[in-house]
Amino acid sequence: MTTSTTSTTAGPTAGPIRVLLADDQALLRSAFRVLVDSEPDMEVVGEASDGAEAVRLARSQRPDVVLMDIRMPGTDGLAATREISADPELAHVHVVMLTTFEVDEYVVQSLRAGASGFLGKGAEPDELLGAVRVAAAGDALLSPAATKGLIAKFLDQAEGHEDAERSSGEHAERLATLTGREREVLVQVAGGHSNDEIAERLEVSPLTVKTHVNRAMAKLGARDRAQLVVIAYESGLVRPRAD
Repeated sequence: MTTSTTSTTAGPTAGPIRVLLADDQALLRSAFRVLVDSEPDMEVVGEASDGAEAVRLARSQRPDVVLMDIRMPGTDGLAATREISADPELAHVHVVMLTTFEVDEYVVQSLRAGASGFLGKGAEPDELLGAVRVAAAGDALLSPAATKGLIAKFLDQAEGHEDAERSSGEHAERLATLTGREREVLVQVAGGHSNDEIAERLEVSPLTVKTHVNRAMAKLGARDRAQLVVIAYESGLVRPRAD
């Protein structure tokens, strides 16, 4: 996953995708471990039963992806995600939130905290493995249905909140640093389009789109595409369509 950090801390090394499992249910962790370790391009590097342990293991094991349960005793997944995302030495670590429902009341907060997206616990094995690869590659794990619900919750929670208004103002200032083309690409990213789809829509090459996406992430301080979506909506650059 491409990050915007300028830290000199080394990112993930070449090789299998390193996965950290964080869930208070041991049987679920075991099932995830068997599934992940069965893939030649990924490996489980640690298991945590609560958020505090997940943060400690993230710092010691430097995983590429953390599968993080939202609800855990003690330090929950939301607090752990905030802590991981705030650590510049963990800028390459990407968190995928695991939730019982596709649009959970904490999902919006999780994305604001720096998560790359979320996945229902009832997902099929192929979906979970795909989610790990998508997160590691820097894409947002937001299905169209989940995105629609997410945006509605975003706006509901943001309205009248001082912190949200301050965040919106900060994002708007950063948007001023984008070129016209970068803003166009950001709008397309917020719409859930892939680089290939954006390239076709804007009549440029996928490589050019990737360059614009990376530059937008760097200028906006976004860890990944999911955070670009957050910024696009919080800043008001993109508004949800009324059905």
